[in-house]
Amino acid sequence: MISTPEAASDPVRERLLKAALDSFLSDEYHKVTTRLIAEKADSNISMIRYYFGSKEGLYEEMIRDTMVPLLDVLDGQTLKSVSGFKDYLLLYYETMSKRPEFPKLILKVLALNQGPGRRFIQQLLERGRTSGARKVENLKSAGQVDAALDPDIVRMAFVSLAMMPMLLKDIFEEQMGQSMDAAFLEQLAEFNGQLFSAGLAQAKAK
Repeated sequence: MISTPEAASDPVRERLLKAALDSFLSDEYHKVTTRLIAEKADSNISMIRYYFGSKEGLYEEMIRDTMVPLLDVLDGQTLKSVSGFKDYLLLYYETMSKRPEFPKLILKVLALNQGPGRRFIQQLLERGRTSGARKVENLKSAGQVDAALDPDIVRMAFVSLAMMPMLLKDIFEEQMGQSMDAAFLEQLAEFNGQLFSAGLAQAKAK
């Protein structure tokens, strides 16, 4: 079922999405049942059918609910200059720190083909690739980066800086003996943003 603004703000729908997120992040797709999700959401299976059509529809909407806000930023003004990469990294870190298992879920779907939604996630990522390439072209036109810079190189470098801290968050925290809390993530975003911007500036200087 296609979401409407009214449906998007419905508390039952929101509870179902949260219950689905908790369930799919903590267990394999085939082990999670709609009955379990409905019970966690204090709802019933008929409401899952009403809002999402099926278990797979709920699964895709759960992914969309997490990823689309990040993709929407690419269509805004955050990356109108290279300094905006720091802000976008911080947004990613903050979003994923609330749902630390989500990057691992995406990796399982794409790399290990576990659960449905591979084509759906690829479509979302392709949207990000297209929007990101457009931002790089805008930066080129503004003279902020090298005109010969490959947008896919920029995207892969940026994704690496964004995803790895969240994918290995538990290991990093154990090694450091401290939590990657809000203050730490802000420092990390600041450093990685500067690192990334400096890389673009070096490419321009060649």
